[in-house]
Formats: sequence, C-alpha cells, structure tokens
Amino acid sequence: MKSEEIKTLFAQFEQASAEFEGIECWSARELQNLLGYSKWENFSKVIEKAKESCHNAGEKVAYHFPDVRKMVEIGSGAEKEINDILLTRYACYLIAQNGDSRKEQIAFAQNYFAVQTRRAEIIEQRILDYERVKARAKLAETEKHLSGILYERHVNDKDFAIIRSKGDQALFMLSTSMLKRKLGVPDNRPVADFLPTINIKAKDLAAEMTSVNVQAKDLQGVKPIETEHVDNNSAVRKMLLERGIVPEQLPPADDIKKVERKLKSDEKKALKTKN
Repeated sequence: MKSEEIKTLFAQFEQASAEFEGIECWSARELQNLLGYSKWENFSKVIEKAKESCHNAGEKVAYHFPDVRKMVEIGSGAEKEINDILLTRYACYLIAQNGDSRKEQIAFAQNYFAVQTRRAEIIEQRILDYERVKARAKLAETEKHLSGILYERHVNDKDFAIIRSKGDQALFMLSTSMLKRKLGVPDNRPVADFLPTINIKAKDLAAEMTSVNVQAKDLQGVKPIETEHVDNNSAVRKMLLERGIVPEQLPPADDIKKVERKLKSDEKKALKTKN
C-alpha cells in the first residue's frame, strides 16, 4: 500500500469518527463504504461474525454494537429512516478482522483500529510491518506446497534444501551462507526472516513459478527441478534489475519474529481500552 493511499484512508477514517456520550464511535453505514462494501446485506454478514467474535471474547455485544436509526436523503429533499449500528473502536476492529484482508481498505482498517495513536506515520509503519509479516507467511506456505510437489517427484528434504539454496544464489548472486553473513542472519534461522518485503515476495514468486512449471512440464528428479528453480529465480532477478532493484544490495530488515511480537503486543495494549 502506497504512502499516499494510507494518508487518504487515514483522513477518511478520521473524518468518519464521532463521539457519542464520550465514546469514540463510527456509523456502520459509513464504515460499510469505507471498507468497500457496496451492499448493506453483504456487510451485515461481516458484522454478525464480528458480534460473534465479541461474544466469544466475553464482551457485551450490545455495548459495542448498539442499534440506532438514522435519517438519509433519498432525493428531492426527501428523507427516510434506516437501520444503523454505532460501532466502538473495538467493534470496528472485530469487523475488520472478519473482512477480506486482500482488500486494501480492510488491511488498512485492521491496523487503524488496532492502535490508539492517531498519527498517520505510526499506522503507515504498522501497515508496512503487517504486509511484511503476511508476505513471510505466504512464502512459508508456498515453499511447503512446493516441497509436497517435489516429494512426489522423488526429491527428499535434503535435496529440496539444496534446490532452494541454488535458487537463492541465482536470485541474489550469493550463496545462502554468504547472504546470511552479509545480512547478519544467525546460522540457525532462515534468511527470509531478515529479508525486506520485496525480496520475500521475489522468492515467493520464483517458488510459485517452480511449482507451476514442475507440474506443467512433469519434471522428475533433482537435476531437472533444480535447473527449473534456478531459471525461475534468474528470471525474477532480471525483472528486478530492469526496474532498478538489486536484491542483494537492499539492507536487511528487522527479525520477522520480533516484528510479529511487536504487532501482537501493540494490538493487546490498544485493545485493553475498548472504547
């Protein structure tokens, strides 16, 4: 998500907030639009899931999701009364958690409602951390899927590690051990845990390509699959270089485990005060 988009969304969510009896809240009807839902019926289903999450957490649903009525214009100066729900910050957070995080508005809302600090820069950094954690989880999922495919084609765990290392060398022009030394990665940790987001996604794309092509070409055994994986990493590297990105020259990122702990810690602190 780009900085300009984050600032725009930040302004929209700030403008939509109101205060009712001293409690910060949002209109469900307005939140529906902010989160990109065109139909109230579809958004209502997400709200019901959020209410269930609220109940399961031991919180009072009626406090965080009170029903209200509001007047809306229907044209020519006429108005009609419709159902609405006042949502606390906690309720909004639960709604965002039950939404589709592939939507940028949802991803933003998950982070916006998880922090009490009302500064765009804080939320922007949290979103960057959040996206990196998501990318790392996606890479782990892709590599697990690829490992399963290769196992069926007579590639064991040791061979898979070698294939993956050869892929890293093609992508970064450095062996895995050299890359670890360059980035200061402990020997017992995966190098991906210390890569910036763009490099994590580059590795993920190459691994996805290998998964697809191994099956499409019906490759069997270590050598053909190793060649395929090296070629895919080389292709991804070429694309990055064409866009002015030299992957091995990018600075290391913070330990992904520390980033995950910080995100969870900030979230717990923010949600202790659920108003």
